[in-house]
Order: sequence, then structure tokens, then C-alpha cells
Amino acid sequence: MEEELQNISPIDGRYKKMTEEVKEYFSEYHLMKNRVIVEIRWLKTLFSLKEMAIEINEKELRVLDKIEAEFDINEAKRVKQIEETTKHDVKAIEYYIDEKLDENGMKRYKHLIHFACTSEDINNIAYGVMVKELIENVYIPNINHLTQILEEKANKYASIPMISHTHGQNATPTTVGKELAIFAYRIQKILKKLKEEKVTGKFNGTVGNFNAHQIAYPNIEWSTIAKEFVQSFGLEYNPYTTQIEPHDNLCIIFSEMKLLNQILLDFDNDMWMYISRDYFKQNNQAGEVGSSVMPHKINPINFENSMANLKMANGVITVLAENLQISRMQRDLSDSSLLRNIGSIVAYEIIAIKQTIIGMNKVSVNETKLREELKNTPEVLAEAVQTILRKNGYENAYEILKGMTRGKNISMEQMRFFITTLEIDEKDKETLLKLEPEDYIGVASKLASLR
Repeated sequence: MEEELQNISPIDGRYKKMTEEVKEYFSEYHLMKNRVIVEIRWLKTLFSLKEMAIEINEKELRVLDKIEAEFDINEAKRVKQIEETTKHDVKAIEYYIDEKLDENGMKRYKHLIHFACTSEDINNIAYGVMVKELIENVYIPNINHLTQILEEKANKYASIPMISHTHGQNATPTTVGKELAIFAYRIQKILKKLKEEKVTGKFNGTVGNFNAHQIAYPNIEWSTIAKEFVQSFGLEYNPYTTQIEPHDNLCIIFSEMKLLNQILLDFDNDMWMYISRDYFKQNNQAGEVGSSVMPHKINPINFENSMANLKMANGVITVLAENLQISRMQRDLSDSSLLRNIGSIVAYEIIAIKQTIIGMNKVSVNETKLREELKNTPEVLAEAVQTILRKNGYENAYEILKGMTRGKNISMEQMRFFITTLEIDEKDKETLLKLEPEDYIGVASKLASLR
């Protein structure tokens, strides 16, 4: 508790419990661990190349596996100690592996650690794995959970009528379920694109030409080796880079996440408005307080909290998306500091998603309010009446209904009397006379149930 109270960021402080799963995949420790894994696996790749004629036995290979498997927080602390001297985080990893080979009687292989590599060969793979795992194992499951809740409630409330509001004014009725289904559909559409995007990786040396590789072993097809190596981490190989992987695909992924955030922001805003209009009732949670002085209040705090965190996520995404693709000539260091903030993006998003889920689980539809409001706004049937008039050949149908209803609150009796005076097909007239605002919902119920 004391540590949480002293943290600068609410991600690791106030909202620590909500972001624990993010820390399982993205942190300084995980960056170190993945760097170690990349270095060790590259070493093993070199050992496997017959052209390099390296003799290594099974016991020694198992040592390499052990170094990778046993890298924990205490080992990470040792890397940090080394970095205090090197002032270079990737070189500290190399020296750490040096030590491990020394400890296990494998000093004769030390010259091959980080062979023909630049730091960014190691970094981009390490970050790529972290981003891939973070999206697959944290972000997607959480947003899928939210979508599932929206779908369930869309189905549950499929036929509950609700007045629409366009420009903030009373408009043609819809159903609660259909309005929720819209957001589930929008999320799924962008999420599908996000799932299809690949995190890319490079492993081609200091400026992307395999210069060091080629001068040392010109008979090895290094581009093929690099491609297989990158793909072994579940990443897509990028053959054309400078010293750094240009982050184009990463920016596409972030942009799609921002689109999802915008959809969720739109939803949070709507829910806030619906709650303010009493369309949804919030459960009275025992012990909760809505105001320090107004005891009657139950505030939509979860949706408000979600909106704030989505805006924070979008802010960081914007900075990364606008800058990661830009690197002076073959390399500058600006992307290095930016990449460290990827975990913050997902942390803000996870807080937002979880807050929206909590909010949705605390509300229930106020069906009585919705039906009563529709009953008191028969003017929303003006669209239906004028459409039937058009069907029956009235040339000025819109103008007739405009004169009768624009800016006015008419009664159902006035609407029905007006209908009785119309010279239209008797079946059409009967349909209009029976029509209630809550029945004028088109195929909204069906749309709400679509999957």
C-alpha cells in the first residue's frame, strides 16, 4: 500500500490492481528478459550454421537454455548493476551473458555473443514480442469481454423501445438493444483489422545491409537466416530497413487501437447522456458516496473514468504515431524513449475498458421511463404519417406534417384525428391509427439480435 501511495503514475498507484496483467508482459524487466532471449537464440542460431564450424555439445546447449529459462527479477537486477557502468542497456545484456558463460565454463564462445548485431537488432525483436503478447494476451481478451457484455445486453434489450435524439432533439424511435449492438459491431469491425496486423522485425545489422555478416562469412545467405530468425518469434520479417525497424506497422496497430478508443469514448459519452436522462438506472452500491455534500447523488463515475483514461491513451498514441516513423538518416535515438511508453498506452486502455465494464454491470434499463417518454411524444410519428402520405401520392406530405408538428408537442388524440381526415388507402389509415410511438421501431429488434 505504501508503495502505491508513493508512485508518480496512477497506472502503478491508484489503478495498480487494474493494470497488473499489463505488467506481466510489458516492463523494464520483460524488456531485459526478451533481450536475453533474443541474444541467446541468436547465439544458438550461429552454432547451427555449418559454415561457421562451431563445435558445441548438448550439455553446453542446455546451459544456454538454462540462462534463458532462469532469467528472473534477481538476474535483471544484476543487468542493472552492469548498466550503471556501461550506461548502455543492450551492452549490459551482452556483458551479463558473458558472465554466465564464464560461470559455466563456456568462455570460448564469448566472442560470438551479439555477433554482427546492432543494439536495434535485439531491441526491435524484444519490443515486437512484448507488443504482440500484450495485444494478444491482455488487450484483445479485455475488449472481447466488453464486446460480449454489449452483445448480451443488446440481445436482452433488443425490443425495448427508446426515443432517439438527433441534434439533441426527439427523433424516430429505436430500441436500447439496437443502439448497444451498433457499438459491439463497430468494435468487432476494427478489432478484426487489428488482429490481422503483424508486428514486424528486422535483424540485418548496423544499417540494414548485413555488412559485418557478409565480410566475415560471405558464403552464408544471411538474409534467409535473418528472415527465419525473425519469424521464429512470431513476427513478420522486414528486409528493408536502416539501423532501426521503421515502425510503420507498429504505428498502424496504434492507429487502430486509437480508433477502438474513439468508439469506446463515443459509447461512454452516450451512456453518460442516457444515465443523465434516466434511461438507465444505476445500482445503489452500499457504502458508496456520490458527493461530499449531496447525499442523493449516484454519479456515472466509471464511464467518466473510462473517458479520461481513453484520452490519456490516445494522447500517448498520437505522440508515438506522429514520431516513431521519423528517424534522421539511418538512425537517431528518439524512438528509444518513445517505445518505453507502449505499456502505458495499453495500461490506460485496460483501465478504461474495465471501468466501462464495471459501469455496464451497475446499470439497468429504466423501461418505464422510456415507454412513458415515447407515449408523451407522438410527434415522432410525423415521419411515419408523411411517408404513408407520399405512398398515397400526396405531393406536399412533408410540408403538411411540418406545419402540424415542427417545434410543437401534440397529443396522440390530435395525431389520430388528423389521420382520420386523410384521403388515403383504408388499410394504410388503419395501420396509422393503430400505430403507437413505441411500436414505430422498424427492424431495430432484429438488428439488435444480429451477430
